[in-house]
Amino acid sequence: MKYFDFKNADLEDKISKLRKKTASLSFLRLLTFLGLIGFFVLMIAESLIWGLVWFGFIILFIHLIKSYNFWKDQEAVYKALDQINQNENLRQERKLESLDPGIEYLDKKHPFCNDLDLFGSHSVFQLLNHTVSHEAKNQLANLLKSPIAIEESEQNRKAIDELAESPDFLKAFEAVGKAFFNSDVKHHQWEDWLKSEDKRVPWSFFVGCLGLLGGITLGVLVYINLVPSAFLGVWVLIGMALLGFVFKPLQLAAEKIPSQSTLKTFKNWLVLLENQRFESSALLRDLEVFQEKNHRASEVLKELDSLGLWVQNRINILYIPINLFFWTDLLLYYKMVKWKARFGKLVSNYPHILSKWEVWISLAAFRSELEADGEVSIKNGLELETTALYHPLLPKGKAVANDFSISEKQKLSLLTGSNMSGKTTFMRTLGVNIVLVNIGLRPFAEKMELGQFQLYTSMRNTDSLGESVSSFYAELNRIKTLIDLIESGVPVFFLLDEILKGTNTEDRIAGSEALIRQLKDSKALGIISTHDIELASLEAQIPYVKNYSFHSEIHDRSIDFDYKLKKGPCPSFNAHKLMELMGIKFHKR
Repeated sequence: MKYFDFKNADLEDKISKLRKKTASLSFLRLLTFLGLIGFFVLMIAESLIWGLVWFGFIILFIHLIKSYNFWKDQEAVYKALDQINQNENLRQERKLESLDPGIEYLDKKHPFCNDLDLFGSHSVFQLLNHTVSHEAKNQLANLLKSPIAIEESEQNRKAIDELAESPDFLKAFEAVGKAFFNSDVKHHQWEDWLKSEDKRVPWSFFVGCLGLLGGITLGVLVYINLVPSAFLGVWVLIGMALLGFVFKPLQLAAEKIPSQSTLKTFKNWLVLLENQRFESSALLRDLEVFQEKNHRASEVLKELDSLGLWVQNRINILYIPINLFFWTDLLLYYKMVKWKARFGKLVSNYPHILSKWEVWISLAAFRSELEADGEVSIKNGLELETTALYHPLLPKGKAVANDFSISEKQKLSLLTGSNMSGKTTFMRTLGVNIVLVNIGLRPFAEKMELGQFQLYTSMRNTDSLGESVSSFYAELNRIKTLIDLIESGVPVFFLLDEILKGTNTEDRIAGSEALIRQLKDSKALGIISTHDIELASLEAQIPYVKNYSFHSEIHDRSIDFDYKLKKGPCPSFNAHKLMELMGIKFHKR
C-alpha cells in the first residue's frame, strides 16, 4: 500500500515537484478520457472487438484518477507540514495573534480560567491547541477548565512524556488532520445513524444480482437484434419500481456519512496509530476501541469510505443510467446494511476516541515544541513549592524565573510591590503552571512540588452595564464564593490581586485584614497582592502571614525592574514617578 511521506525536509521543493507531476497526470487523464469516448463510439459503430481496447482505457483512466488523487493528497500533507512548522515557530516566539484564541471558552464564573489567560488573545490555549475537530477543541478546553486533581494527572503525564518522544508521529497525525478534515457532518448525527438498525430488504442481494446479469444479457440481445429495443424501456421501468424500496435509506446514508475528506482523515489517523507502539496505560486504554478481531480499524473505515463514495455520488449523471439499467443500488444497499450490522456500533465510537487522540497530540506537541520539562512531585499535604518557575507565555530567554514556597504554617503570602514590577504576572505564573501540571503536563520550572487543593482566583474583575454590576461588587462576589469554598472545608489555593481596589484606603485595609484573619483555622493557602504597605505589619501579628515583594529602581528618566521575588515588604513605590514620565506635572506646595 502506497503511503504518505511525512518527512519535514525540503518541503517547498517537494511541493513544486508534485505540482508538475499532478499537472502531467491531469493532462494524461484528459487524453485517456477522450480515448474512452473514441473507442466507445468505435465499439458501438464498428465492432465489439474495440470493447477490449475501451476496457483497457477504463482501467488506465481509473489508475490515473487514483494516482492523481494520491499525489494531490500528498501535496496537501506537505502544505500541512509547512503550516505546522510555521505555527511552531510562532509559538516558540510567542507570536500568537494568528492562532485560534478559543475566546468562546471564557467564563467569568469559573474558579480560575478568566484570570490566568487560559483563553483569549495571547493565551495558553493558543500554545496548546493543535486540534482540527470541534469536539477535540471542546475536550481540550474542558480539560484546561477541569477541577484540580493532581494525583490523577500522573498517568496522563506518563502518556504525554511518551508521545513527546515521537515528534515525527505527532507532526504526521496533525498534518493528516490539517490536510483532510472537514467537519461537514456533526459527529452525533453520524453516530446515531451508525447505531440505528436499517429495515432489511431481504431480496435486495438476489434481485440486485439479477439486475446486473439481466442488464448485461438484455443489452447484448438488443445489440445483436434478437430482442426488440422496446424491452430496454420495460426493463428500466421495472428497475425504477424496485429501486424505490432502497432509495430513502440510501439517501439518508448519503446525508449522515461524513465526506470522503473526513473519512480519509479518520482512516489515516488509524493507520498512524496502528503503526505506532505505545506503552503507557492511558494510551493503550484509548486504543482498545479500535481493536477488532481479524480486522484492522483502518480497513473497516476503508470499506465505509468506498461505500460512502458510491452512496454520495448516486445522483450523478454518469451513475443514474448505470443504476437504472443494472439496478446497482440494490447491491449497494445490501453491502451497506451488511457492513453497518457488523461494524456500525463499533465505528460509532471512533470519532469521539479519535478526538481524544487529537487532545493527546496537542498536549504532547506542546511538551515537545516548548520543552517544558520540569520535575513534578505530588505531596499529600496542603503545600506548594517551586524552583525557577516562569510563565509559559513568555519566551524562555525573556522570562525571569522565581522560587516560591507556601505551606499550612505560613499559609498567607502578602505580596507588595510597585506598579509594573511583576506581582500580577508572578501570581498568574503560579496559577497557569498548576493548571498545566493538573492536565498532565510538566511545569515551566526546574521543579514543582504541590499538594491536594483546588485553585481559585480573583484578579480580573470588571463591571457589567448589562448586569448592573460594578467592578468592586464583582470582586466582592468572587471573594464571597472563595469564603464559601473555604468554609465548606475544601482545601484551596487562592490568588487575589490588588484586593478590594474599588474602595477607599481605610475600608480596603480593614477589609483585607479581616479576610486574612478569617483564614486562621481554614484549609487554605493563598497570595494577596496589595499596594497598601500598612498590611505588611500583619506579619509580626499573625504567625501564618509572610511578606514578599517585587522592587523597582527609579532613575531620572526611567524605571528599571528585575522581576525577582524578594522576602519582606516593598520598601518604595513608583506611582508618582510613573505619572511624571507620562506627562503629569506635580507642583511643589
